[in-house]
Amino acid sequence: MSSSKDYLEFILDQLSSLDEISYKAMMGEYIIYYQGKIIGGIYDDRFLVKPTKSAKQMMPNAQYETPYEGAKEMLLVDDIDNKDFLNMLLNSMVDELPAPKKKK
Repeated sequence: MSSSKDYLEFILDQLSSLDEISYKAMMGEYIIYYQGKIIGGIYDDRFLVKPTKSAKQMMPNAQYETPYEGAKEMLLVDDIDNKDFLNMLLNSMVDELPAPKKKK
């Protein structure tokens, strides 16, 4: 099952106060970038983020879910209606994520 454009637009609206939010469509799903770094994605209409130390601290009871078969587990973000929480979550995570790899 792929994710709906409506769900993507809702998540992007929730993150609209952050600079440098972007996404890339990939096989019916969406990878979410913040400041050029992959922060997570939308898979089967679920917002999943990478399990960084700060994300685990901010969401201690979050479920681990796989975005697709064979992928590493990610954290399910349940509180998608809370813009302030989402902004704090992404801001806390971004420094823990690796910089994008340089293209040759």
